[in-house]
Amino acid sequence: MFTPGMLPDEYEDLRKSVAKFADDEVAPVSAEADAKHEFLYAQVAKMGEMGLFGLPFDEEYGGMGGDYFALCLAIEEIARVNQSLAITLEAGVSLGAMPIYRFGTEEQKREWLPQVIDGKGLAAFGLTEPEAGSDAGGTKTRATLADGQWTINGSKCFITNSGTDITKLVTATAVTGTRTGKDGTEKPEISTIMIPTGTPGFTAEPAYDKVGWNSSDTHPLTFDGVQVPEANLLGERGRGYANFLRILDEGRIAVAALSVGAAQGCVDESVRYSKERRTFGHPIKDYQGISFKIARMEARVVAARAAYYLAASRMIAGLPFKKEAAIAKMVAGDAAMDNARDATQIFGGYGFMNEYLVARHYRDSKILEVGEGTTEVQLMLIARELGI
Repeated sequence: MFTPGMLPDEYEDLRKSVAKFADDEVAPVSAEADAKHEFLYAQVAKMGEMGLFGLPFDEEYGGMGGDYFALCLAIEEIARVNQSLAITLEAGVSLGAMPIYRFGTEEQKREWLPQVIDGKGLAAFGLTEPEAGSDAGGTKTRATLADGQWTINGSKCFITNSGTDITKLVTATAVTGTRTGKDGTEKPEISTIMIPTGTPGFTAEPAYDKVGWNSSDTHPLTFDGVQVPEANLLGERGRGYANFLRILDEGRIAVAALSVGAAQGCVDESVRYSKERRTFGHPIKDYQGISFKIARMEARVVAARAAYYLAASRMIAGLPFKKEAAIAKMVAGDAAMDNARDATQIFGGYGFMNEYLVARHYRDSKILEVGEGTTEVQLMLIARELGI
């Protein structure tokens, strides 16, 4: 099992190299990019050169031959200084490329994976709709098959990496028919279909004006008579939603890693500031109210990191990990939000200024209690795994 502070050399070397990249090349440009809502193309390209988008994929597809835990370590280090860039990596791999890797045909993997794991291209996954997400039965997007072509009509919302200049592909869930359920009732047959972004009828609508993650690319999508070949079906017909649940289980570990990075960033900034800021002739670290607050922040980080390390260890070992992933995602998301709140309080008025990292973490971290399954969904999953 992976143990915080006792990583094998290859993982520790990766962590250190990504941490250096984050501190030297990401942190200096993050405040301006956030203020201007700019996507960090140069940093994404550098991450591609470092092999980060290819970490968990086989070398035969252009990957690095590593594993999912290596990806999580990279995401954590980037999230310390910029959550927007961290979610770009997380979504590009776990939501964009991973479904192709897990469920694609050999031909699909050889065609698409090299294009979306080199930092020069991105893939996205379109699941969420105004009435559908966790509730698959609410899916309104439809795909009909005729003469070897899928015709897709519908819309998606909150889709990460879907409208950048380098987005190559969006895989979307769609109702492709009906099936009789175990209870004898008719249920929608949901499949996943790969849609290249240049396909006529595919539109990435104007980007959202978000509370946070301002340097992350997020759009609603519209499919108006989009036509793609029958061969663009990803995985078995009718297994689209079930397959994506597997992807979400894995993704929760990566989002937990992102959350831990954000929580750690708040600790680092608070420790630094508490030594520099003086009141009544003393650095504020000397006041128990401040030192205890930072100590509690550190405790949250340590607990959350241990939770996602455990989930990743079980996943890589081939053991059941659904419960552990849900726990890690919930605990780490709470840690990120709680630490951001406390860090902002420690910084006082400066914590309310967007030029300071803790202010950005305060705005950014709320979505970590919502995205890839809300806290309530995680509680539901944990209870279900306990048999209650």
